[in-house]
Amino acid sequence: MKQILDAILAGDSAAVGALDVPDHYRGITVHAEDAGMFEGLDAKEKDPRKSLHLDDVPTPELGPGEALVAVMASAINYNTVWTSIFEPVSTFSFLKRYGKLSPLTARHDLPYHVVGSDLAGVVLRTGPGVNAWKPGDEVVAHCLSVELESPDGHNDTMMDSEQRIWGFETNFGGLAEIALVKSNQLMPKPAHLTWEEAASPGLVNSTAYRQLVSPNGANMKQGDVVLIWGASGGLGSYATQFALNGGAIPVCVVSSPEKAEICRAMGAELIIDRSADGYKFWKDETTQDQKEWKRFGARIRELTGGDDPDIVFEHPGRETFGASVYVARRGGTIVTCASTSGFMHEYDNRYLWMNLKRIIGSHFANYREAWEANRLIAKGMVHPTVSRVYPLEETAQAAYDVHRNLHQGKVGVLTLAPTEGLGVRDPELRAKHQQAIDRFRNR
Repeated sequence: MKQILDAILAGDSAAVGALDVPDHYRGITVHAEDAGMFEGLDAKEKDPRKSLHLDDVPTPELGPGEALVAVMASAINYNTVWTSIFEPVSTFSFLKRYGKLSPLTARHDLPYHVVGSDLAGVVLRTGPGVNAWKPGDEVVAHCLSVELESPDGHNDTMMDSEQRIWGFETNFGGLAEIALVKSNQLMPKPAHLTWEEAASPGLVNSTAYRQLVSPNGANMKQGDVVLIWGASGGLGSYATQFALNGGAIPVCVVSSPEKAEICRAMGAELIIDRSADGYKFWKDETTQDQKEWKRFGARIRELTGGDDPDIVFEHPGRETFGASVYVARRGGTIVTCASTSGFMHEYDNRYLWMNLKRIIGSHFANYREAWEANRLIAKGMVHPTVSRVYPLEETAQAAYDVHRNLHQGKVGVLTLAPTEGLGVRDPELRAKHQQAIDRFRNR
């Protein structure tokens, strides 16, 4: 591993292909034997620091159409939090189901799960049938793992019957020194970014692109009023950038003055601070407060000059969904994913059906959408939102911070990279966008 890292740090990535692949590596795991450790606790009380481990694990066998990548950096996504607290189900059920598909996928059904759905790194080896990538290529990975043996996925790979999220529903994820991916997960690393910056957009940037921009999602157009929940967070910060770039009018919902300031730094002008305005959409655990929906809608119209949102970019879920359905304009769209505050949504259907609104479910992105989202990053049109970076040894603390919403933007993790700031190949482009690249730092 040290020889591989030395070659990468020396800028001699081409030499990586001549080096031996280690037969083991360090990775962040959950253990099947721990799956019941949080039973009886509320989700907020479950602590990822108790369930995430740094283990030495065997390097998996490389199969056809696959690649092994030396991971320089990764990032924390909410799916790693879900994995660590075994919600909504233990991910070992995903691995067991995947393992039954073929003798090759049986590799994934193990008593430990190497987690993580982002990476930036260097290709170590490619399996039979891989022609587009070679050892030494500097890459990032999107997290769609798809078999494409069914006709269902050939119009949109997210519709494939064997579509999975790598590092969540498959093993050998990116929070590790080595990762196993399908070759059609790979994309070029943006040359002006550091390893940790390049690793951070993958999942959330692609998810936001499909959810908001793609015809498979809300199909945003110029002039659309877009209500964005958590607009300074890992997902919302990319939605805010896409709305601004695409000529839409973002209405950014945040939970503190500091988060409001980040949205202003991105160029947003219409901002609602939920904490300052004191919105409480639930009277108790079972009863929503429709007066608060109306007060919230009035505030949106006050900011927009009388317009209701054409699109509501939904991801908090249970806490906000009733309000989201209410405030969308007649004929408007609520596009939803994630549900970080709870999966069981409740809303008043009268406001949906009688006003001809639509709810669209959106989940990650297909390869084309992920490629387009990464291309915007590479061109400096959309920027990473890294606020803090942890070493691999402190990944559990990083996941805890995301679980407790103690972060802004994205939280990065150094895997093989010994320090932050490495991996920049285009300093001129970086200098042009340095201020935008750094705007989430130390917040």
